[in-house]
Amino acid sequence: MKWLSDNVLKHLQQVSEMPGLPGARYRLGEVLGRGGMGVVYRAHDSELQRDVALKVLSIADTDSERMQREARVLARIEHPGIVPIHDVGTLEDGRVFYTMKLVRGARLDAYCRQPHALPDLLRLFQRICEPVAFAHSQGVVHRDLKPANIMVGHFGEVLVMDWGVARVLSEPEQDGAVIGTRQYMSPEQAAGANADIDARSDVYALGRILENLLGGRAPSPAVGPLADPLGSGHGRPPRSRGTALQSIARKATATERDARYPTALALAEDIGRYLDGLPVSAHPESILDRIRRVLGNNKTLAALIIAYLTMRILLFWFART
Repeated sequence: MKWLSDNVLKHLQQVSEMPGLPGARYRLGEVLGRGGMGVVYRAHDSELQRDVALKVLSIADTDSERMQREARVLARIEHPGIVPIHDVGTLEDGRVFYTMKLVRGARLDAYCRQPHALPDLLRLFQRICEPVAFAHSQGVVHRDLKPANIMVGHFGEVLVMDWGVARVLSEPEQDGAVIGTRQYMSPEQAAGANADIDARSDVYALGRILENLLGGRAPSPAVGPLADPLGSGHGRPPRSRGTALQSIARKATATERDARYPTALALAEDIGRYLDGLPVSAHPESILDRIRRVLGNNKTLAALIIAYLTMRILLFWFART
């Protein structure tokens, strides 16, 4: 018996996976990515003369209904921060495919390996919250938010990807199955309590992403270390302001759902208050914290107060000599 080499087997697998597209509208290019449900190819749309991403079920996966459902979910939540779907159809072998916008850019984890100022990262985080909040307003919960599912475009645009396990709140959901990525899933997801999943479950995942952006250790080697702006000096905030950011992350990732931000928009708004130098709802200020914040936001006033106190101390010293 003649054994086939690994390279030959790999080639045969790739050939067997190549979808037989009906008609001549799409011309396949290279593989862009693989997931548990299927393979994503670069394809050229000959009718509209543009490149698109074409997602097709893998050979081993016969769950065509799940993929059609993902396509319907994407069509339901049209937003600039969510990848739009262009077309859906069936291959010659019966597998489902759909085409969507071809996203150019970097995944969030790769993007954050480069040095970025802390305010820029926080504004980026706000842009991540926006499409998630919009999906929630349409009754859709992502359920698998993580850096690998967020793309940052060349001009700073943010796109939230992979809605394959999203929950439509108007549809019944059975408990038991654990859905999501363990390192980012909420406690209710980890417990398989799918009927309890709502917008606050995505808020938890957003809080875990925020922790990473603040320089926390990445929860999985598969995700990779994110930037450490606080430790690298890129826009390092005063101690009290850094504590406020940590309080925001802690509130978002609270074990009890009722203790979290009720919506992704509320989380983004607290980040906005931080960026504007205002008190945040997640962090009760002490008198000292308030003084530090006010002086930090009014550097001219702080300089005048310091100069005045210095002058008074010098006058007092000279008067006694």
